[in-house]
Amino acid sequence: MIQYLSHNQIDKKKWDTTIDDCGNIYAYSWYLDIVHPQWEALVEDDYQSVMPLTGGKKFGVQYLYQPYFVQQLGVFSKSPMTTEKTETFLKAIPAQYRFAEIRLNESNAFDGDRQGIEYHRNVLLDLNQDYEAIRADYHQNTKRNLAKAGDNNLQIVTTVIPYHVVALFTDNRGALLDKWGKAEYARLTALTNVAVRRERAFILGVTEKGVGQLICAAIFMKTKDRITFLFSGLTVEGKQRQAMTYLLDQVIQKYANQPFTFDFEGSDDENLARFYLGFGGHEVKYPSYTFNRLSPLGKVALRIWKQKK
Repeated sequence: MIQYLSHNQIDKKKWDTTIDDCGNIYAYSWYLDIVHPQWEALVEDDYQSVMPLTGGKKFGVQYLYQPYFVQQLGVFSKSPMTTEKTETFLKAIPAQYRFAEIRLNESNAFDGDRQGIEYHRNVLLDLNQDYEAIRADYHQNTKRNLAKAGDNNLQIVTTVIPYHVVALFTDNRGALLDKWGKAEYARLTALTNVAVRRERAFILGVTEKGVGQLICAAIFMKTKDRITFLFSGLTVEGKQRQAMTYLLDQVIQKYANQPFTFDFEGSDDENLARFYLGFGGHEVKYPSYTFNRLSPLGKVALRIWKQKK
């Protein structure tokens, strides 16, 4: 039997024990507490299977949406996932939620086409093999870029804090984006600080040897079997020097021959996907789920609201 639980009813110790078996960093209770305070949940059989509900309210209407810094949520289970289990949870979403735009996870598969389901691309790399074997599968362009990085006298630095990564991003690529503001960056900083204290994250940067100025930095989340490339910043100089290629290769070297999967966290962007696949990873699809229970007038209001976002 699936139960709907408000935030204060959730047993977070039991919840996290279930998530431990699934290897998904985004679904831990402490992670959700930061990216979406007061999240709710669907729980089955004393936390054998769970689904977080990340809701909001607009114009008096409750809806589900995907929080920032959360690629995948959906249904998680200690037992093998089935299409039937996923469907059962989706049908159990309370009627109070009038529409939804959420992303499930890679184990939430469906048989054939299903209304409201679309698929997105992730790239994963098995690190449980020799680095030489992993490197052999790098695409030629990635190998050329690594060789170029090797000529640029780069080094890894570990004395990096979340602020440094955020600043690199906001001063460069982030300056072209208007969908994120101070609140989102503050949330990322808080999330990373908590994750580092819990030994669930590490931060690395790249500089030229003998030069203290960061040209690239990244935040990586870590579970018992997955390293997730969560967020990064890169200067124009860093891009020219292939600093990101160098940084990712260094992480791959460090964790090679260990029971980890490297999760590039995307992407649906063709250029980013090509870059990630250059490290020899493979594509994995995961679904998004949408529904709309609004009245005709409500659907019009929703469309207008989206156009203004």
